[in-house]
Amino acid sequence: MKVRHELKVIPCFFEHIWDGSKPFEIRRCIDRTFQRGDKVVLKEYDSNKHVIRDWCYTGRYVTADISFVTQYLQQDNSVVFGLQNLKNHDENSTK
Repeated sequence: MKVRHELKVIPCFFEHIWDGSKPFEIRRCIDRTFQRGDKVVLKEYDSNKHVIRDWCYTGRYVTADISFVTQYLQQDNSVVFGLQNLKNHDENSTK
């Protein structure tokens, strides 16, 4: 069964996903299982923007499919997964 994962990403990493130079993500997998074919929504999250936690999302996010998953040479309970079919979204855009 395909799963949709919504994940926070801090700006220094999000920018590289947004511009396409980082087509992968490294994540802890204690509370979830990432599998090839799953969908991810990577939301830019900047905790320096506001003191109210839910207001820290910038409105930018990337949707993608997980193309590959491995635990090879990762720390315990961590995986690397590849991203494909990346699409950028900006809730603040006037388009």
